[in-house]
Amino acid sequence: MSIMRQGLFSPRNLVRRFTPVMRSGAAMANVARPVHPIRTPVKTGETLGRIGSLEVRMARNFKEVKKAQRLRYDVFYEEMSAIADAHTLATRRDADPFDAYCDHLLVLDHASMKRNKLGRLQPAIVGTYRILRQEIADRHGGFYTAGEYNIQALIDANPGKRFMELGRSCVLKPYRNKKTVELLWHGIWAYVLRHKIDVMLGCASIEGTNPDAVAGQLSFLHHNARAPEEWRVRAVGDRYVEMNRLPADAINAKEALRALPPLVKGYLRLGAFIGDGAVVDHQFGTTDVLIIMPVSELNTRYVNYYGADAGRYSS
Repeated sequence: MSIMRQGLFSPRNLVRRFTPVMRSGAAMANVARPVHPIRTPVKTGETLGRIGSLEVRMARNFKEVKKAQRLRYDVFYEEMSAIADAHTLATRRDADPFDAYCDHLLVLDHASMKRNKLGRLQPAIVGTYRILRQEIADRHGGFYTAGEYNIQALIDANPGKRFMELGRSCVLKPYRNKKTVELLWHGIWAYVLRHKIDVMLGCASIEGTNPDAVAGQLSFLHHNARAPEEWRVRAVGDRYVEMNRLPADAINAKEALRALPPLVKGYLRLGAFIGDGAVVDHQFGTTDVLIIMPVSELNTRYVNYYGADAGRYSS
């Protein structure tokens, strides 16, 4: 998913920021958990923002969640290299028990209308993010990310802060542009403000399961984006993969940045930190890194861009 744009997202500005110094689950899907019925989000799915024919809002019902799961399947399994089990192949949906109690952020295109089973025209869902707040996670066995990183230690160390997990981000290929990604982030920012979130976290993926093949990217993140001690979280047990694979002076910063997935670069531009250690996710064919974004540490340029009240793209 590309979030590159002129000015705020220019490669030159990013390299300048990260040179020489910068701050910085599939396993849980396989854990047996009680399956809870899909709940309708507390909010009714009112519009959080619009750009042209594109609208961002929360899913209103299970039917829309299923459409988001189909979108995830198309991106993760058809386009990328995730390995589907028999149930996933049969349903053609990327689904797990977490979907039942997460909120699902959607980008819809009102210029691309499709008929449902009742013959009614509805806008196509072209982008999605899965969001899980701490109080909801606590009632259902924790965060998805806990299968890869020891995030509970960070939560316990910050008892007065409200955490929120971001995951399962994807956008249809024709929509991977400035408009769609800005709407997704506008929706996330509006959600953060509404629920008074203090810290966002979640895993971001680098394609491939051979850490040596992505040594430049992992080492760049280790040397330039590693979280300070008070925000540092380590990958769990035997899933830990060392990110410090090359010395700092052996890394070509421009090449490493060019190779990093756009989503990871986007998180870094917002002011994110990176956790300690990577995790190989064989089901999805990726090497994951932990993203930690304290709201107080977000780049003020981006906060101002979207608006302190998330009003930039409000309808």
